[in-house]
Amino acid sequence: MVAAAVIMPARPLPRGLTDSKALTAEERATLDIKIRERAIAWAIAEASVAEIDRHNILGATLLAMRRAVAALRIRPFAAWIDGNRPPALALPIRTIVGGDGCVPAISAASVIAKVARDRQMVELDAAYPGYGLASHKGYGTPAHRAALAELGPTPIHRHSFAPVARAAARRRTTLNFTLG
Repeated sequence: MVAAAVIMPARPLPRGLTDSKALTAEERATLDIKIRERAIAWAIAEASVAEIDRHNILGATLLAMRRAVAALRIRPFAAWIDGNRPPALALPIRTIVGGDGCVPAISAASVIAKVARDRQMVELDAAYPGYGLASHKGYGTPAHRAALAELGPTPIHRHSFAPVARAAARRRTTLNFTLG
């Protein structure tokens, strides 16, 4: 789980800034550079696979958000959060459903978090070949689920995620049968 916090100046904003999901990988990469150059402050933080399994995806997301805000070199006066569930922060918070498409600082955070996560998936693809992480970026596509069924889960897979848990169980059953 990757989250980012960004403090943007009022102007000038990078042209094309919007929800990261509405942009191509190339557009995100270009904006990532512009955001980092123009931002007053930015930080990226993570929650580990073990933390996701322990706290669930929402809890891990809120944890990563808190870490990102704490990592900013400048303490913000307030936090605007995409969604309807805020992390526990010691500052005023405003939640905005769909904020990544309409609030420039949230859009900027969305872009740099997505770019950072996608780069991680490309690196992890080299460490765990056969899963196609560089192409589907870890999302549960049919190709990813097929690789899980064939190869079993890796240490980077969330074992609390039902398809991963099923793949692990099938793998244990197969190994037990083969060995026993």
